[in-house]
Amino acid sequence: MAQTETKVLTAHIPLPLAEKIDQMATRLERSRGWIVKQALAAWVDQEEERSRLTREAMADVDARHIIDHQAVQSWADSLSTDTPLPVPQ
Repeated sequence: MAQTETKVLTAHIPLPLAEKIDQMATRLERSRGWIVKQALAAWVDQEEERSRLTREAMADVDARHIIDHQAVQSWADSLSTDTPLPVPQ
């Protein structure tokens, strides 16, 4: 297996969270480090996706690919009626 370079990071973790991590590590038969690494990787992926979606949305705004707020509000209000409006375009 290829050796990956690593870097030690230090963080102060609230005791209740640290205890949950210890419990999970025991239950999963994994190390604390493995649990933290998995959680951190998932968070980084989530933040990268959030950033990508924000940039995409801003590009839509810049290109004037937007829907009027009132049109969206009218559509949302119609959803609880017998004749909902079509999704605004």
